[in-house]
Amino acid sequence: MRRPSPAAPLAPGGSSSLARAQSTTLVLIALGANLGIAISKFAAATWTGSSAMLSEAIHSLVDTSNQALLLLGLKRAARPADATHPFGYSKELYFWGFVVAVLLFSMGAGVSIYEGVHKLAAPLPLSDPHINYIVLAVAMALEGYSTYRAVGECRARHGNRRLFDALRQSKDAALFTVVLEDVAALAGLTLALLGVLASHMLGLHWADGAASVMIGLLLAFVAVFMAIEIRSLIIGEAVSQDVQRGLRAIIENEVGEDKPIRAVNELRTMHLGPEDVLLAASVDFRDNVSSQVVEATTARLERAIQTTYPVVRRLFLEAQSVAAHEAALAREAARHSVDLSALGVGNAEQNRQHSDPTGEPSEVTPPATLEKQAAVTEPVAESRANSPATGQPAQQAERRGKKAKKNRRR
Repeated sequence: MRRPSPAAPLAPGGSSSLARAQSTTLVLIALGANLGIAISKFAAATWTGSSAMLSEAIHSLVDTSNQALLLLGLKRAARPADATHPFGYSKELYFWGFVVAVLLFSMGAGVSIYEGVHKLAAPLPLSDPHINYIVLAVAMALEGYSTYRAVGECRARHGNRRLFDALRQSKDAALFTVVLEDVAALAGLTLALLGVLASHMLGLHWADGAASVMIGLLLAFVAVFMAIEIRSLIIGEAVSQDVQRGLRAIIENEVGEDKPIRAVNELRTMHLGPEDVLLAASVDFRDNVSSQVVEATTARLERAIQTTYPVVRRLFLEAQSVAAHEAALAREAARHSVDLSALGVGNAEQNRQHSDPTGEPSEVTPPATLEKQAAVTEPVAESRANSPATGQPAQQAERRGKKAKKNRRR
């Protein structure tokens, strides 16, 4: 029995609305900073002829376009569910984040590398490098503020973990895109400054082009990292292990000798968006509980889960015996040829023993036995179809087909 809960609405001051507002604020800050920086960099590159400065100008222009796309994604992802998209539009943010990664790789990295190679082939001295120094200093100040805000928000949401770990665990494409682009921008500005200094102070005019190539390679690396992370989110990522343990603990509060649930078979979760999680749970209710008890238990679990974890916006509970659940797992494993233990599903018998302290016996059929039974059933069904009683219509049809062929030959 499945009981889908409606999307749990969060209050205007709830964590979901607050996180979305903070992400929007960070994107707006990055958009304003990059727009001003791009204009100043293009002016400096035109005046001085610096290839590294031109690469940085292109980088900032691409970042500005990317932030505009992220704002579009945030707005479209907030649309309510409808008949065409019953689970809502939360994943649209991931789509636009992937578009950002593609643009960063193709336009940002590609153009920077092309410009750098062109400058390496014919290096020229800079006409007035002092303008580059001024623009780079202002750009570093603006990018530094944007990076400070974005990195602080990212670490705060993930318990002040290391930045790389926080980025890997983040499900907010807008947040980690801004963080990655800002960090890449600071690194790119440093490379551009080193290239200008080497060309101006040391007379190494090729250094300006080399800095441009290095900026392009940096952008390519960031773009590939972003694409890999967002691809995983588009496919569908589970919540963190801590949240999974918390969800299981809430459901196991209804497991016990005097409780309605015998065992928790399985939990599966998927992020539909940064603050939008789908939970599907399979539980084994005791045989002696009534339908009213099942409904009351389901309602209690929905309230407890959505109170503790408001991001779980959609909850599906399935009443399923341990044996039926194992049979379903065996069919799924046979169909996809996968080891379902990698999903964190485990063995249903182990789940039952872990969940039910009474150790109440239950008829459990191992998955291997179920697969053998299915293999035996198919030949039996085929032999029945070919028996004289059931196969007579097929034989008559075959004879009629042979007669028709003879008539056509005549």
